[in-house]
Amino acid sequence: MPQTEEDEGDRRNEILVTGSRIRQDPNNSALPLQIITNKDIEREGISSPEQLIMFLSSNGSGADNLASNADVTTGAQRGTNGLSAANLRGQGSAATLVLLNGRRVAAHGLTGAAVDVNQIPFAAIERVEILKDGASAIYGTDAIGGVINFITRQDFKGVSVQGFSDTTEQGGGNIYRLSGVAGYGDIDEDGFNVMGAVAYSWNKMLRGRDRDFVNGNQPDRGLSIDTRGTPVATVFNIGANRFQNPTGTLLTGLTLTAPNGANAAAGGINPLDLPGGAGCESMDGGLNYDYALWNAASAYYACAWDTGRVAVVQQPISTLTYYARAVWRYAGDHKASFEVTGSDAHSAKSFSNAQLTANTTNLSIAYPLNASTKTTYDSVFNAIRSTFSGNPTQLAALNARYGQPIAYRWRCEVCGPREYITDTETMRAALNFEGPIGGDWDYHAGASYARSTPRSTLGSGYYYRGTFSDGSNDPNAPKAAGTNGYGLVGLMNSGLINPFSVAQSDAALAALASISAEGATLYGGKYEVKQFDGSVAGSLFHIWGGDVKVAAGVDYRRETYAFNGSPSAAATAPVIFLAAFDNVNALTPKSRNVKAAYAELLVPLLPGLELTAAARVDEYTGFGATTNPKVAVKFRPFDPIMFRASYSTGFRVPTFNQIFNGVTESSYAGSDIADPVKCPGGVPNATDPNCGYIRPEIYTGGRADLGPETSTNVNMGVVFQPMRNFSASVDWWSISVDNTIQLLTLRQLIENASLFPDNFLRDSTGTIVGIDDRWVNAGARRTQGLDVTLRGGIDALGGKFSAGMDGTLLLKKREKLTATAEYGPSLIGVFSYAGDLGVKWKHSAFIGYSTDAVNLSFSQIYRKGYRNGALPGIAAGTVTRDGYNRYVKDYVIYNASIGFTGIPGYKLSLGVRNVFNTDPPFAITYDGNSGAGGSWEPRVADPRGRSFTVSAEAKF
Repeated sequence: MPQTEEDEGDRRNEILVTGSRIRQDPNNSALPLQIITNKDIEREGISSPEQLIMFLSSNGSGADNLASNADVTTGAQRGTNGLSAANLRGQGSAATLVLLNGRRVAAHGLTGAAVDVNQIPFAAIERVEILKDGASAIYGTDAIGGVINFITRQDFKGVSVQGFSDTTEQGGGNIYRLSGVAGYGDIDEDGFNVMGAVAYSWNKMLRGRDRDFVNGNQPDRGLSIDTRGTPVATVFNIGANRFQNPTGTLLTGLTLTAPNGANAAAGGINPLDLPGGAGCESMDGGLNYDYALWNAASAYYACAWDTGRVAVVQQPISTLTYYARAVWRYAGDHKASFEVTGSDAHSAKSFSNAQLTANTTNLSIAYPLNASTKTTYDSVFNAIRSTFSGNPTQLAALNARYGQPIAYRWRCEVCGPREYITDTETMRAALNFEGPIGGDWDYHAGASYARSTPRSTLGSGYYYRGTFSDGSNDPNAPKAAGTNGYGLVGLMNSGLINPFSVAQSDAALAALASISAEGATLYGGKYEVKQFDGSVAGSLFHIWGGDVKVAAGVDYRRETYAFNGSPSAAATAPVIFLAAFDNVNALTPKSRNVKAAYAELLVPLLPGLELTAAARVDEYTGFGATTNPKVAVKFRPFDPIMFRASYSTGFRVPTFNQIFNGVTESSYAGSDIADPVKCPGGVPNATDPNCGYIRPEIYTGGRADLGPETSTNVNMGVVFQPMRNFSASVDWWSISVDNTIQLLTLRQLIENASLFPDNFLRDSTGTIVGIDDRWVNAGARRTQGLDVTLRGGIDALGGKFSAGMDGTLLLKKREKLTATAEYGPSLIGVFSYAGDLGVKWKHSAFIGYSTDAVNLSFSQIYRKGYRNGALPGIAAGTVTRDGYNRYVKDYVIYNASIGFTGIPGYKLSLGVRNVFNTDPPFAITYDGNSGAGGSWEPRVADPRGRSFTVSAEAKF
């Protein structure tokens, strides 16, 4: 049938859009596809892929950005040093497929799961396509949450240089970027094009103490910190160790009754908090320990310390990215292209100073009585003696132990914050061939190789312990200068360090430096992806609705992952105190092959009615074959309106770590869980003897028998385009995931103990001594929502006014933990320490005005509030605080920008982010187990405050 000029025009508008192998008009797609242009990026002052991901309303609110992973992390967030990930629909970062020009990039080498989006060469990006739909039938089985495809410039000519700065008004956390792009050759005229881009960006550190809203000392609002390790030490009744303190310590076995009737010797006594003391708040970051909120009555005379003050709320990271691409046209319209991209990132993850907690085994530390320590020793002893002098029996027992060393819990401020230094190199090379076969048939074939190789070392704040597990001296550890003791234990037991003072002598500091472990290797990893693929597409025949089109292809992928342990954690190496070595998870290279074939068919049933059907067969090493179909329908009864719907399935296999990781044992340090059998609900309650808090061993790690999770995606939507400058769309989506691969939180296990009785390990008396919290195929997850998109514009006053909004309304978020269990309560707007925070409504909106020379923009970022977290006293109902807010306020900020483009070849943009300098809303996020979190939520809010952006670009 002869083609009309209109047909040819329509065909010129057709491109390969994300989610399909058949060329089509992206403005007339059956898929819910969002396209982010450079204009959108400039309007919001976005300087990195991480900021772009956080901007998307369709992205979940997980701990996937550098701020939420900046402090001490546990569970799935361990090992994410320097990693920023995408998390579409809140399905987890491993369920979002990240592509560069339609092909995969390597997952981060420390986790082997999620892609670090900051390795993307942002300076070379032309647009970003976000497919908010499952795409397993096209790209592979892990595209459950959706696909983000970063698409680079294809035929750049000339030279462009750009500088960008984002400077905060309050100081700290500044962001800078320098970039350049150069290209030569015109594909149409010269038959080739070569281009290259390089960019260097660096984010400055921002600590909690630099922002007033980071404040863990807000007891009237229900927030206080659960740590008795303070820069002025807290005294404890620690028993004897036969190697270090064979006769015990000062308070061993004593009862010292506080005014509330509890034994203060068991809960810790800080001299600052005793009658006549200077007060807990006299030390920087100090606060009264709120024993009522934590249901810990014996801590009546304890102090706490605000760990959030020294936490980093924006990680310092510097990233060099490069991109090079060469395209050659040959034999008519055939093209061969080769591209190489890579990055080199340097991050410094910094968190709170080490806390030294005396015990009777490997850290038996106590302040001795000798000639150099007598003044301090006597002042501490006399302060305690004076406080409890009213009880003759207790006083006599205390006097009898004078001279015994004083055991304590101490926050080592002079040690400096703990720091992980991570250097990550990525590289990706891709070769592609494409061209016509005949008629409108074409082919695509190519190969790619990608790798990510991070390596983490210890920075400041880490020291050799100096003992074996039984407390005996470890001669392999360095001796502390000026003492006869090994490592930290030897130094602390010498008395050279004074834990009851915030000031230390030069000799003490020199001794501390002599046992530093700075520079020791923590761990490293390597993830590689080798891929070969080929496809053909074209029209089969013409029917009453148009041309029936088909695409078919094959895909082969080999993924390899290795995780390296550290020689510093070998059995014969001296122990480094608190270093989170992962030698138990060391993996020699593990590989899996994925072989796939797919086909896609587009049938125009009637004018305006199209049916697209696709299917993909994947064969995974160790998991067998799986077939995943997709069906999409598009119906445009007349031009102003279009209906669309799709159905697809997905299949995601576990990551290498989830299968092969070893089992790690760690002691629970929080005060917020109780035995769920003796105490239904598992919330500690000081008034109920069955509800005392427990601190069992927690076992985490991989599970060799993990199976894949399966999913079903459904989308239905309508698009309105009543006029040229206005469009609106509403899409309902549903994601159902079964056999979910989960790392359950301890709270989930506690609250559902009847479903997991074997996970609670008990001794012969029935006491919980351990909890198995390894990866499991737990149950099912159901998520539903609405996406709303609005765009409009009008020509007036010599220019164009425009406005738009992208929003996501969460309608359903429920989970069940086993296949036979009932679905739990709604998780929408409910705080959780880990995983995705189900924010009910998120949107980004803007208004703007532009001419040929100037463009103005004002935008709003909105995140709906949610139910606040609660510390044990409030959660159990034993404590009320008038200032406690049950719900966290909405987070709303505004950005403004002005751009000047009146001089050809030059562009200048000025902007203000967070125009009204809005702080993150108060939220209780403190985790008593890890000591992380505090008074705001990094999964939702930006801690930097008002900042000023300047972007200048010159093109020659």
